[in-house]
Amino acid sequence: MRTIRVLIVDDQPLIRTGLHATFSGVPDIAVVGEAANGVEAVQAVKRLSPDVVLMDINMPRMDGLTATREIIGSRSPAKVVILTIYDQDEHLFDALRNGASGFILKHAPTERVIDAVREAAEGDALLSPSVTRRLIDEFAKRPTLSSTTGGSLQQLTDRERDVFRLLVRGYSNDEIARELVLGDSTVKSHVQHLYQKLGVRDRVQVVIYAYENGLVPSSAR
Repeated sequence: MRTIRVLIVDDQPLIRTGLHATFSGVPDIAVVGEAANGVEAVQAVKRLSPDVVLMDINMPRMDGLTATREIIGSRSPAKVVILTIYDQDEHLFDALRNGASGFILKHAPTERVIDAVREAAEGDALLSPSVTRRLIDEFAKRPTLSSTTGGSLQQLTDRERDVFRLLVRGYSNDEIARELVLGDSTVKSHVQHLYQKLGVRDRVQVVIYAYENGLVPSSAR
């Protein structure tokens, strides 16, 4: 069984202690380190090579947004999950643009936090349907960077294009399976191939890729 390596980043010791306790006794998750600010987080990622980083936003020395950008920019395979108090956090979209794979509420139930780490490690974006819609609406208000079809999209098979279209509309794997009448494992395989061909990390990055390259179907706007 694979063990998911987690780095906890928060300037509040009680939050770090609580999260550490959350994962104690979970056989497939191991906390490999903690950091109290963004500078420590960037250094810890290089030193410890975690699979998932739970990242607070407001911290001294370096905030979580900057730390996320540096971690993703270093081409670390670590997935960054933003820790937030409210899902209306004004910094959420900036965090997603900087490469975060989603967010988890600090007061979320223990089971949800554990599931979130597993989902992030598998490459799934941690966004509720309401936040996915907000993300799409946010990008729909902005002009795209290109009005031409991106070259990477040409590499997709017809079925992968179908999956792409549904991902951009915020569908989960289960919903895609039902819509396209496919097995769960087949959908997961298509999604992973799509990520590789488009050079993205997760569903969030698929949506950003689509809008910035003018690839969003009109039905998704």
